[in-house]
Amino acid sequence: MNERIREKISMVSLGCPKNLVDAEVMLGFLDREGYEITTDEKEADIIIVNTCSFIKEAKQESIDAILDLADRKQDGRCRLLIVTGCLPQRYQEELCRELPEVDIFIGTGDYPRIAEIIAEKRGTSGQLRYIGDPNFVYDEDSPRLKSTPVYSAYLKIAEGCSNCCSYCVIPSLRGGFRSRPMDAVLAEAGRLVAGGARELNLIAQDVTRYGSDLGEGASLEELIRRLAGLEELRWIRLLYAYPDGITDSLIRVIRDEKKVCKYLDIPLQHISDPVLSRMNRRGGAAEIRALIARLRAEIPDIALRTSLIVGFPGETEDDFRKLLQFVEEARFDRLGVFCYSREEGTPAAGMEGQISERIKRERYKKVMTVQGRLSFKQNRSLVGRIEEVIVEGYSEETELLLKGRSSRQAPDIDGQVYITAGQADVGDIVRLKVTDSSDYDLIGEIIDEQPE
Repeated sequence: MNERIREKISMVSLGCPKNLVDAEVMLGFLDREGYEITTDEKEADIIIVNTCSFIKEAKQESIDAILDLADRKQDGRCRLLIVTGCLPQRYQEELCRELPEVDIFIGTGDYPRIAEIIAEKRGTSGQLRYIGDPNFVYDEDSPRLKSTPVYSAYLKIAEGCSNCCSYCVIPSLRGGFRSRPMDAVLAEAGRLVAGGARELNLIAQDVTRYGSDLGEGASLEELIRRLAGLEELRWIRLLYAYPDGITDSLIRVIRDEKKVCKYLDIPLQHISDPVLSRMNRRGGAAEIRALIARLRAEIPDIALRTSLIVGFPGETEDDFRKLLQFVEEARFDRLGVFCYSREEGTPAAGMEGQISERIKRERYKKVMTVQGRLSFKQNRSLVGRIEEVIVEGYSEETELLLKGRSSRQAPDIDGQVYITAGQADVGDIVRLKVTDSSDYDLIGEIIDEQPE
């Protein structure tokens, strides 16, 4: 970047951790070109909104953020408003027409060109649009400016998805599943750990598919074993594991490798066979129940998280009753529920038996009521146990309490641990005795530091 240009750039990233990694890679390219990165939009010459369009609520959040930040062009120093990611990849024509405030739209395949695109905009008027094939996969040479705390990082091991669930737009936004080469993943992991990361959260649309497109010898199990060889790395966490990809060999790796958190996020979506069939999900109720039983038998202390969809087209009262019964019997440690979102361009959008928003919300509330009771009971069962906890700083409520997360809690989605006694530094992993709990959080006391 020319020395005379010292513009400030602010990035707002919405949606999932995979989106956050994309934002960090874009910031890396911009930082390398000499732009100054700021977290204060009021001070920014250029504001970037990295968007999500997975479901209706995510689209609305993205639009609201764009309109809010567009005001910075009127009352601040902002000269360029850029919208990147899934929303322009999906709705480029509509966005260009409806959002004249935006100067540049960039899709999911053009992230590495962001500095070049900004340079092309100089001295020109009107909107620019860069929406190509969604085929970008960052590599070990791609810069990345990490925005998460120093002790924790997301490690994206693949891009895209080939599962083609009938309700999902991800394949059209991100392309088919592409594993990152193992050497590239390991090189990045080494840099993250050298930079202070003690926890790596492995993410992809489906981590269990990792290596299936790389040839013989590449697999998630092998990647985990090699990551575990990084000396300063303490926790490896697996997020977004498609159920039929959880093999006996993967279960053994989770069970036997000490650095792998005994935690698994398995988006199941439903339990009724007719609903799963219409969702185009592989496997049915019998396979799902067998998987959960196998996981709990092999790894008795495993924390299981899942996500479910209520109100899918054709979901009957009997289907929903089965889902509620399943939630009761499965006793998930963590559970997220989504009301089905009718997304244009998906097979499910054209299905008969679309369900009213009122019924969707009623079903959502019923599931969450059951899960709230189960979560409280599960947390109460942990009172008296010793848990490994990573210290994250002081509580927002009072600086008299430290806060952290146990190995059973993923960042941002799974609650926290409030520490009432003992001292530690941010990023330390300590042993903590659980003394109390609430529906989603734990309370405890540090009993010593840095367990081996």
